[in-house]
Amino acid sequence: MKPITENNIETFAIETLQNMGWSYIHGLAIAPGAEQSERESFEQIILIERLQKAIAILNPEIPQDAQEQALQKVLRIYSPELLHNNEEFHTMLVEKVKIPYQQDGFERSYEVALVDFENSMNNEFLIVNQYTIVEKNQNKRPDVLLFINGIPLVVIELKNAADENATMRKAFDQLQTYKVTIPSLFTYNSICVISDGMECKAGSVSAGFSRFMTWPVCVRTRTGRKTVDEKKEVFYVYVIECDDGSLYKGQTENIEKRYQEHLIGIGADWTKTRKPQKIIHYEIYNTREEAVKRESDLKTGFGRKWLQREINAGRNREYFFDLGEPVLASRFSPQLEILLKGMLNPSTFLDLIRNFIVFEKSKKEDLSAGNAQADTKTGITQIETVKKLAAYHQYYAVNKAVQSSIIASGKNGNKRGGVVWHTQGSGKSLSMVFYSGKLITAPEMQNPTIVVITDRNDLDDQLFDTFAASKQLLRQVPVQAENREHLKELLKVASGGIVFATIQKFLPEDQKSVYGQLSDRRNIVVIADEAHRTQYGFEASIKDIKDKDTKEKIGERIAYGFAKYMRDALPNATYIGFTGTPIEGTDINTPQVFGQYIDVYDISQAVNDGATVRIYYESRLAKVNLDEAGKRLIEEFDADLEHNDEITEQQKAKAKWTKLEAIVGNVERIKNLAKDIVNHFEQRQKVFDGKAMIVAMSRRIAADLYKEIIALRPDWHNDDLSKGVIKVVMTSSSSDKMEFDKEDPSALVIPKNLRTTKSQRKILSDRMKDENDSLKIAIVCDMWLTGFDAPCLHTLYVDKPMRGHNLMQAIARVNRVFKDKPGGLVVDYLGIANDLKKALSFYSDAGGQGDPTLKLGKAIEIMNEKLEIVVQMFNEKSKTQKDILVEEPQAYYVNSLRFNYRRFFTVSSQEKLSIILQAEEHILGLSACAGTADRQDGKTRFIREVTLLSQSFALSIPHERAMEIKDDVAFFQAVKARLIKFEGTGTGKSNIEIETAIKQIVDEALSSDKVIDIFEAAGISKPEISGLEILSDEFLLEVKGMKHQNLALELLKKLLNDEIKTRSKTNLVKSRKLLEMLEGAIKRYQNNLLSTAEIIQELINIAKEIKESDKEGERLGLTKDEVAFYNALEVNDSAVQVLGDEQLKEIAREITDKVRANATIDWTIRESARANLMRIVARTLRKWGYPPDKQAKAIETVLKQAELMADFFTQE
Repeated sequence: MKPITENNIETFAIETLQNMGWSYIHGLAIAPGAEQSERESFEQIILIERLQKAIAILNPEIPQDAQEQALQKVLRIYSPELLHNNEEFHTMLVEKVKIPYQQDGFERSYEVALVDFENSMNNEFLIVNQYTIVEKNQNKRPDVLLFINGIPLVVIELKNAADENATMRKAFDQLQTYKVTIPSLFTYNSICVISDGMECKAGSVSAGFSRFMTWPVCVRTRTGRKTVDEKKEVFYVYVIECDDGSLYKGQTENIEKRYQEHLIGIGADWTKTRKPQKIIHYEIYNTREEAVKRESDLKTGFGRKWLQREINAGRNREYFFDLGEPVLASRFSPQLEILLKGMLNPSTFLDLIRNFIVFEKSKKEDLSAGNAQADTKTGITQIETVKKLAAYHQYYAVNKAVQSSIIASGKNGNKRGGVVWHTQGSGKSLSMVFYSGKLITAPEMQNPTIVVITDRNDLDDQLFDTFAASKQLLRQVPVQAENREHLKELLKVASGGIVFATIQKFLPEDQKSVYGQLSDRRNIVVIADEAHRTQYGFEASIKDIKDKDTKEKIGERIAYGFAKYMRDALPNATYIGFTGTPIEGTDINTPQVFGQYIDVYDISQAVNDGATVRIYYESRLAKVNLDEAGKRLIEEFDADLEHNDEITEQQKAKAKWTKLEAIVGNVERIKNLAKDIVNHFEQRQKVFDGKAMIVAMSRRIAADLYKEIIALRPDWHNDDLSKGVIKVVMTSSSSDKMEFDKEDPSALVIPKNLRTTKSQRKILSDRMKDENDSLKIAIVCDMWLTGFDAPCLHTLYVDKPMRGHNLMQAIARVNRVFKDKPGGLVVDYLGIANDLKKALSFYSDAGGQGDPTLKLGKAIEIMNEKLEIVVQMFNEKSKTQKDILVEEPQAYYVNSLRFNYRRFFTVSSQEKLSIILQAEEHILGLSACAGTADRQDGKTRFIREVTLLSQSFALSIPHERAMEIKDDVAFFQAVKARLIKFEGTGTGKSNIEIETAIKQIVDEALSSDKVIDIFEAAGISKPEISGLEILSDEFLLEVKGMKHQNLALELLKKLLNDEIKTRSKTNLVKSRKLLEMLEGAIKRYQNNLLSTAEIIQELINIAKEIKESDKEGERLGLTKDEVAFYNALEVNDSAVQVLGDEQLKEIAREITDKVRANATIDWTIRESARANLMRIVARTLRKWGYPPDKQAKAIETVLKQAELMADFFTQE
């Protein structure tokens, strides 16, 4: 079987794209100097003639000089900031290029289209591979570029799936190199794709590695024959399968629209009781009469058997038609193929570019310029931009929501757009932005007004900030309604606008039961965030009317849910809901207002996709004292909230809440709570870098808890808003006291340093979201529990009664993806376990899959399982046992195979280093005893299992079991770290610093200012970082004399591999010969033909050979480059005999000069340039009398050597 290569994967990708309508041309065919060249130089990024032609075709009514100006505007995007350039071009791409001109004394502008987003057939889709780009003397060649109308919008970097070192991370790192060396390419980039042939992910130009996401979805299509003329009017007869397995048929002119109507319950009576699942069969006809007759024929005997007979008989006339039904691909399907088909098919790709890319801007105060606590305006405001690309679940959900909203707002629509349930942390707010952006441009909506509703001011601010940061996509600036009057003013416009308001602003004035109509337009869409809230209902209730002065009851009135008042104000608006938690089965309000689910993305799918991480639960009630009266009060209070998640101010005023607050806020309890949180958090920080949030029951308790925590850790406190490890985030009222007041002893005391304004809380929010900021802990009451997105947050301490949606929203603060964060942890101090069970119950009832939380015991189980596997490796028989016992008789238990690593915990620092080396030797000797030819097996297994153990350990700390094994884990991590030192690329990962949040536990006895490396630990002197020193006789003798022979072997293998790799960049023949010697020796060792001592001697001999080869130029009187060509010529023994050394040296000098003189950019892949150089080499060999029968081989070798030096020669 032929091995898989990177070229195979590249060919597969190209062919897959070609099958979807992309054209293909090799980069060589259009390179400068080629017969059909399309580039004047290698600096040229865009295929100018193709773009020029596309502009002319797409803009026939625009003058030619304006077309040329648009072209030049695209070509002349200059800025030192890559992302700024990228955004500038993206705006031109999706909003057209604006070319100003004067007419009748007015400033006007032509709008020049670069791409036709409406009709993909009007665009040219082109694949180009091996497209060389030169910028600032840097020569790079991305694997595959995808062009639309001559513009390179996609970069695809491929690695070989069969090569363990050619990883996804390597592909990502290569993109980062391109961004530095050829940044102009990324001015025009829309999407970056990385793949090793099996795995495949996509991201934006600014995305980090952890933000590259899979696209595991293809669009379901029906392959079949086109039996009618597409250009004529068509009518469809279709068969729909419902969720209960029943089949229904119908006929229509627009099958896609009719299917969407059925999904939201209109278009047929049967949709009232059944939910459509998919269209399983359809046919098309050129006249309505034919379609009606065909549908009529189906009235009798209609069912699955009939349908199968029709299909088997070939009578079904299926039409190749994209219904837009996303289908999760099999997990056995190559991700590269699925992503190319699902994401980069022309229609989806154009839709993504136009509607699903956002440049999110945020302001960040530079607090170093002044004391932000006193005056935040003294800081310098920086604008940070992040380019975001929709994930697959956002893309499909938004398209469903837009289609549903268009239908619902139509003439016969029911004004219910539906509900999108996407689990918390999966990008719901951004989905709302994408939805709004696409709906605004939908021609059916005629420039709609969008009203975004939340139920709390802080949520309104958070969501508004997300929309405001996305002005480029929304093409307008959203506005927050300041009060009722402002809201009325904003909604009385004729069209357009994005208005934010809290739902309370729809409350009628003067306690009326009707809200005055603001607009009767149909193109108003109301988006409700967290659409499950109870206040969205229609029900009436009786409320007391109280005297303004005496507060005494003077009458009663009828009050309704806010949905009723919104309908009063906007009777013809369409309502759509977005929620991060499911609708409860008993909730009749939400479906009545918004309709049914139109898309669900649950916890299970989000975790599987890597969109979120799992949440674990730990109860620490036993760590703080809560007496029986307190537990009883919590149960009673929970019962009060059985039908209402919200704790109202009226409830807080009740004696029950006051009593509960007094018990929870007891001085001794708060002291115990502070101690436990500080200890818990510090233990976690030692192994798991990140931040924490504490949820307090009240502002009083929050203030008291802060006081106790800083008493334990005074250095965590700082009055400066820009400094300090811990802060309190809450509102304050005018009645709050700065200090204790004897005249009003019950008044709440909130010190000045805990009082913050809205702008100051924004600064604290930015600090909390910044992983590098010193702010590590925030104490909150109600704020930041919904919508707050800080990926580095890993622990939530809960000391407040919560349930239902509010509880699920709160715990989701810790489920964001962050580097290699294995999960988030919820720590319970008040007994929320039963509420979590209830939350899980209604989550499952709603059809969601995956548990909202897993008990910490699950992580403990995994940790124990991995611990057992790692410990067992020290119980296996190792080939090196006898050698280790000679050095240290106590290394193994008496009469046992078990390596005694526990000695490590009772000996001195120097002895600890020795035990680590013995442990390495033991692990390295396992593979031979495992009966496998892979001598790396022991090392590979150990590194993998210790990595998994470290992840589960980081989740579990500071659980008692985790603390028990902490020292064991530290030892295993130390051994793993030493083993990785022998791997030039670790476990296949990049040599650059890898994103990680999990820290290695440092053994205090080994930690010091002095760095201990493997050479010192092995008891040999460390060579200088130069080839001659590393290969010196003295150093090789030291290695040979090492007590740990397997360690010596690993060290030599790594050093020799590194040395040969370095020389392979300059001397093909010599490095190939040395590599063959190294691989041959290792293979003989693996086949048990050499002992450990013998293989070490063989490697030392190879090291000496390398050292001698470095002196060859000095001996021959040749430069380093000339030696490389000399070696290429002397491969042929007969040539050496015929010509002799002196003549070969002259040939080498002449060929070196001629190759250097004729090497031009891209000559290595340009056939004409290669042919020319081949002729030059052939003439030179003939001139000097090189044996004719050996010339072909010599020319081939010389050209390969020249390719190695290509970049160096062209840059001289």
